[in-house]
Amino acid sequence: MNLKPGWLLLLSVAAGVWSVPIDRNVGNQEVKEEVQEENGDTGLYYDRYLREVIEVLETDPHFREKLQTANTEDIKNGRLSKELDLVGHHVRTRLDELKRQEVSRLRMLLKAKLDSTNIQTLQMDHASLLKQFEHLDPHNQNTFEAKDLELLISTATKDLENYDAERHEEFKRYEMLKEHERREYLKGLDQEKREREEKRMQELKEKHRQHPKVNAPGSVAQLREVWEETDGLDPQEFNPKTFFKLHDTNEDDVLDEQELEALFTKELEKVYDPKNEEDDMMEMEEERLRMREHVMKNVDTNKDRLVSLEEFLKSTEKKEFNNPKEWETLDTKPVYSEEELQRFEAELRDKEEELKRKAENLRQEQELLKERGKALEAQRREYQQAVLEMSQRKEQQAADGQPPAGPNEVLKFQPEAQKVETKEAKAPAEAEAPNNLPAEPPQNLPIHT
Repeated sequence: MNLKPGWLLLLSVAAGVWSVPIDRNVGNQEVKEEVQEENGDTGLYYDRYLREVIEVLETDPHFREKLQTANTEDIKNGRLSKELDLVGHHVRTRLDELKRQEVSRLRMLLKAKLDSTNIQTLQMDHASLLKQFEHLDPHNQNTFEAKDLELLISTATKDLENYDAERHEEFKRYEMLKEHERREYLKGLDQEKREREEKRMQELKEKHRQHPKVNAPGSVAQLREVWEETDGLDPQEFNPKTFFKLHDTNEDDVLDEQELEALFTKELEKVYDPKNEEDDMMEMEEERLRMREHVMKNVDTNKDRLVSLEEFLKSTEKKEFNNPKEWETLDTKPVYSEEELQRFEAELRDKEEELKRKAENLRQEQELLKERGKALEAQRREYQQAVLEMSQRKEQQAADGQPPAGPNEVLKFQPEAQKVETKEAKAPAEAEAPNNLPAEPPQNLPIHT
């Protein structure tokens, strides 16, 4: 996605955002073909949402026209947001969709955060929700309104103004961690090895410091070097206006932060080489940031984080342009004090103890689960053995012709067996019955009348 100059004003920052060439001459001339360029990330957690909103808004001719004529104050104070009511229906529909997607993404982030901390209180959820939703209206989560655009502008402006300070603080912590690990490593060595390692490290540090002179960023010497070595032009023919046009790569009549940082590459290569063990590329990026801030401080007079041609030409008239102070690289002085390092190490120890406590709790829970697992396994084997014994008894009883026994070894009732027994009992009884009958009367006995 390509961001137009108006949006660079809108953000006042757009750290790492590129513009596209727009021909502002009259009317019927076609807009120059937009060359798609890869954009750097602003570093904001809602960077993608911000860029997609900008891209959609710029498809509306009315809003695009208002954006081109707006100044920094019109954008920052929210007057531009009111133009949202006049954009086309298809644009509003797409913006509504983008907002719903962003709300869904933030909900997932909040859920993941709460799950990771095992905290499910309403208070924590509410606080997190408010913090995450600063760049949009959390009370209306379905449609994109003028208030959403106003919040997006103000939040991006505020966050990006603090972005450089946060990067410096992050770099300081990186350097302190590096020193902490160095000291811990040396502590683990015996005296002979420690002395040998300390000597080696000191030699690497001295080797890093042995680099060519670094020109002050934005000075005539620095720009002439770029003109000659990068642009391949005669240094005697150096012209500030031509230089500006050459390095305004998207032809929007301003130098943004990435275009400025690209000018410092030759100076940084004097100090840092990724192939060298002694050169830290994290330090190189910090040096680049310092150089860009130095130029912006001296050249960007209206503090919109963009350098116009007028501002650039005025800076070349200053005394510092031809006679700058010597540039001090990061290796000339530490970025932290010993006191700051001690506080940082104390924080590390506290975090380490907390991790140990959590690890111990997890170990105990694991042991408890193992014990429960063992008990369940023993119970399962006991049940299996009982079932096996019962099955074997039934098989044995069947083999012996015995009726199967019930649960308490009580014989089960068998109607067929009882019937057979009854018949067998009747048979002897019937055999004995004639002996008990009275004798028949004798034959041919005289009859008395």
